[in-house]
Amino acid sequence: MMTLETELCGVLLKNPMIAASGTFGFGEEYSELYDISCWGAISVKGLTNRPRSGNPPHRIAETASGMLNSVGLENPGVDAFMRNELPRLARQGIPIIANVAGSTIDDYRESVGKLSDSPVSIIELNISCPNVREGGVQFGTSPERVREVTSAVRSCTSKPLMIKLSPNVSDISEIARAAEDAGADAISLINTITGMAIDAKTRRPILANVTGGLSGPAIKPVALRMVWQAAAAVSIPIVGMGGIMNADDVAQFMLAGARAVMIGTANIVDPMAGPRILAEIENFMQENEISDIRELVGGLRTS
Repeated sequence: MMTLETELCGVLLKNPMIAASGTFGFGEEYSELYDISCWGAISVKGLTNRPRSGNPPHRIAETASGMLNSVGLENPGVDAFMRNELPRLARQGIPIIANVAGSTIDDYRESVGKLSDSPVSIIELNISCPNVREGGVQFGTSPERVREVTSAVRSCTSKPLMIKLSPNVSDISEIARAAEDAGADAISLINTITGMAIDAKTRRPILANVTGGLSGPAIKPVALRMVWQAAAAVSIPIVGMGGIMNADDVAQFMLAGARAVMIGTANIVDPMAGPRILAEIENFMQENEISDIRELVGGLRTS
C-alpha cells in the first residue's frame, strides 16, 4: 500500500499538492479540463475586502525559465467570492484555502472576519502587500510588522492561519519565527521575487507597473534554500513553493522540510499540470520504494 496523505493545521489533504493562489483562479476554467478534486487543496485567487480591478496591461511577461506578473490582485472581493464561488468550490470535497490580501490591518481583519464563518478550511494571509499607512512598505518585510499583522488577524478567527512569506527580506528565519510567535499555525513560502523586464527597442518597461513578481523555475533554488532555513527555525508546518514543475521538484521541497507544496506557474505553462504531477509523484514513490510520502519531510541529508 502507498499513501500520499498529509496533514496541515489539522486539515487532512489526500495528497501534498495545493493549487497556488493567483494561478488557478477559482478553479472553474481548469474544471473544464479535468476533475480538480484531484488536488490535495486549492488556494484561491487572492481576495481583498472590496473588489479590485488590478493593474493596467501589460500585466504578464515571459522571462528565461519563468514569468513576471503584475496583475495587481484583481478579484471580485470577499463578499462576492463567498456568494458566487465558494458554494461551487465547497462541493469539490477538498479543502479550500482562502488567500487574503489587504492594504491595512483593518482590511485583513475585516476580510478574515467574514471568512471565519465560511466553509474554507484554512486562511492564507498574503503579507507581501503595501501597508498604505506605512508609506507603502510591505507588511512582510520586517519581523515587527509580521508580528503585528499576524497577531491582529489571529485574534479575530479560529480558522487555521497560514502566513505567506515574502522572499524579499534579509533573514527569512527571523520572519518565520515572528509569524510563529504571533500565532500562525503554518507558513507558506516563497512568494514571488521582485523583478522587471525591459524592451530594449522601445527603451520602455514591458510591464505597465514597471516591476512585477518573478515566479517559475528561475526562483526554485532560492525557494528551496528559504524553505530549508525556515524549517530549521520553526516548529509549525511549512508549505513550500517556487518553480515546482514535476514530481522531482515536489520531493526536493519536501526533503527541505515542506509538509505540502503549492504549484503555481506550472498551471499556466501546462493546464494539465495537476493530474500530470500527481501521476508522476505516484511513479516516483513506486520507483523509490516509498510507502508514505511523509517519509520525505525534512529528510535532506547534509552530511
